[in-house]
Amino acid sequence: MTTAATDHEGSAAHPRFAEALREMGLLEVIGQVRRFPDAARTAPEAAAAIGCELSQICKSLIFAVDDVPVLVLMDGASRVDLERVRQELGAQKVTRAKADVVRETTGYAIGGVPPFGHRTTTRVLADRSLLDHDLVWAAAGTPYTVFPMEPRTLIAHAGGILADVRERSE
Repeated sequence: MTTAATDHEGSAAHPRFAEALREMGLLEVIGQVRRFPDAARTAPEAAAAIGCELSQICKSLIFAVDDVPVLVLMDGASRVDLERVRQELGAQKVTRAKADVVRETTGYAIGGVPPFGHRTTTRVLADRSLLDHDLVWAAAGTPYTVFPMEPRTLIAHAGGILADVRERSE
């Protein structure tokens, strides 16, 4: 893995994400975007490539909550508990969104969805487990790129609401 100004398409971050960083005044993050030589579509692949703990990966997952897309930010070592999401949002039904809904909602493919800079505005839940770290790594719009950010800053820029929505081992 290298810190790079370019990736396989000519820029470190996805163009839509790079524009979101500019609009949010976070352009300096672009200098910290890291590119993988191979796609890292899963949290374990990304953690191995970065050399960080699995729980330091911030997964950006889209769910259909009563058929409305909702973004859930979750640490890479945990799974989302659909019942907890349902209860948190007072919904009837929560399912994983299909790939076409993820792309239509965010503008990105599964495996590269960043926590913000999406095509549409969605409700965002951020699991409290992200706050266990000083720094987390999230996708920069492609399965080849990630960026580091302090979790509270990341959640704030995503417009996230803190919640306890991860599965618990009981």
